[in-house]
Amino acid sequence: MIPYQFNVDIVSELERLFPTHDLVVPSFVIGELEAIRRRSRGRAGIAASVGLSIARRPPFRVVREELREGETPDDALLRISEILCTNDRELRRRARSRGITVVYLRQKKYLTVDGHI
Repeated sequence: MIPYQFNVDIVSELERLFPTHDLVVPSFVIGELEAIRRRSRGRAGIAASVGLSIARRPPFRVVREELREGETPDDALLRISEILCTNDRELRRRARSRGITVVYLRQKKYLTVDGHI
C-alpha cells in the first residue's frame, strides 16, 4: 500500500536493494489485501487495489502459503521470512528480535534495510 500512500516506486527500490533475490508475496497477504479492498472505501481501498496490482506482477511472485491453525498473518510472516518488508512497527520489532532482516519506508521517500542481507 506504500506506493499509493507515499508515491514511492517500491519495485525499483526493492530491485536496487536485492538484485539477486526473488521477490515473493505469500498468498495469505494477497488474501488480506483483497479483504481490505472489499471492506474499505476511499484511500485504504485504493491503496489495497494498487498493492494487489503490484504484488501480482513481475518481479513479484505469489507463493502458496497457508496459515497454520491459530496462526496470525504476522506470525506466519515471521515463520517463513528471511527478509521482511513492512512498515508495521511491532512486526519490525518482532522480526529483528528473531534475526530477520527488515526493509521499511524511511522519511516517506525511500526503503532502508535493518539487518544483514
